[in-house]
Amino acid sequence: MPTPDATGMDRRAFGEFVSGRGEMASYAIGWTTGADPHVAHMTVGIGAGNPGGATFHAVLFPDDDGDGYAFALVDEPFEDVPEGGPDLTAGEARAHDTLDFIWWVADCVMDRDRRAWWMVHWLLGTKAIQTPQVFDLDEPILLVSNDDDDDLWQLIGTSDAGDDPTIAHLYHAADEDATLLDVLDLAPGEQAVRGHVGGEWTRGPCPPDDE
Repeated sequence: MPTPDATGMDRRAFGEFVSGRGEMASYAIGWTTGADPHVAHMTVGIGAGNPGGATFHAVLFPDDDGDGYAFALVDEPFEDVPEGGPDLTAGEARAHDTLDFIWWVADCVMDRDRRAWWMVHWLLGTKAIQTPQVFDLDEPILLVSNDDDDDLWQLIGTSDAGDDPTIAHLYHAADEDATLLDVLDLAPGEQAVRGHVGGEWTRGPCPPDDE
């Protein structure tokens, strides 16, 4: 949804997590384009209705190297989640006996939830080389690659890349085409291709530069 002052877009995503031992948690992740400070948010709740139930709130921010992210517990609640108990401050969360489990849930969410991949690319400002046709939304994205030599992604449609590419943020492309969320976890040196929007992605190594 648009922010109240129309300076950005608020995004929220919700989910549930069940461990192999049957432990349940619910979570929310979110970010606001144009946010200052440039941070994302996560809420994890466990034990609704139980004495040990609690809701933990954290922010995510780029690490010192700028190629990853870090978590920090915060006092301010972000979202309400079904499995949560009382909102904990950062200090209360650090002292809670289930904190290790909460961090494990957070890591699993970031690893498995496609919407979290989208959030990370927004957080880190991942750049993508796009053909003019793709950038202008005149062609669908049929090839996505994560170059392993320059930290840039490539988004290509039916036309060749040519000599006049545009560099823009990867998350903007996902704003326009949510089917890209399926391949936002490409490893460096990996690409994915499809025949049409909504078609199945085929993953594989990027071809050598001379091909």
